[in-house]
Amino acid sequence: MRSNLVAAIVLILVGLFLLASNLGWTNMNLGRLILTWWPVILVAVGIGLLFGRGK
Repeated sequence: MRSNLVAAIVLILVGLFLLASNLGWTNMNLGRLILTWWPVILVAVGIGLLFGRGK
């Protein structure tokens, strides 16, 4: 159940970021953001898998 909550929050945040970008509220490029922060995504997935194994 916790993983569903985390996935929902991630989807909401990505959607809000894309909406803000489309409305011109921010000038960040999603592709550039992913290229910069992809290692953090891998670390977060690894930590999630590590702590999720005990259940």
